Amino acid sequence: MALSSVEDTERRLRERLVPLETYRAYVGGEAFQSEWLTVDQAMIDAFAGATRDYQFIHVDPVRAAAQSPFGGTIAHGFLTLSLLSTLAYDALPGVTGTKMGVNYGFDKVRFLSPVKTGSRVRGVFRMTALKERAVSLQTSWNAEIEIEKSVKPALSADWITIAMFDGQVA
Repeated sequence: MALSSVEDTERRLRERLVPLETYRAYVGGEAFQSEWLTVDQAMIDAFAGATRDYQFIHVDPVRAAAQSPFGGTIAHGFLTLSLLSTLAYDALPGVTGTKMGVNYGFDKVRFLSPVKTGSRVRGVFRMTALKERAVSLQTSWNAEIEIEKSVKPALSADWITIAMFDGQVA
């Protein structure tokens, strides 16, 4: 699942393309599930550097163990949210003829449980709506990030994506 380049990402997307008729049938259907992904301290530190959010509960394992209720460092909530992209590449189908996909936004995001450093997470996605437009598809997903061996998910969100086409939607 590790994607490290544009080529890796595009290859992964091509592997999951389906015809529009098949994609339509996913509304209200079964969930798509990604592989597990380990959230390690290096990932958390890189996110802290990118966002300049160096709160000790994320980047100082000794202090976080001593002074936080988590027993060690935890991932930033926004890091957890950001993982939806890579987890989606691993789980979600795309539509044949798509030029690109973009985030449209979220109707709701809730951080339900902290992701402790070293935890494994996975994405679970259910298509809840599909709007067909002249040159795009707007898809709504119920997205959860589960934590391995935890009853409560890390995150629940209503996520909206747009798939864009070169010409008319098939």
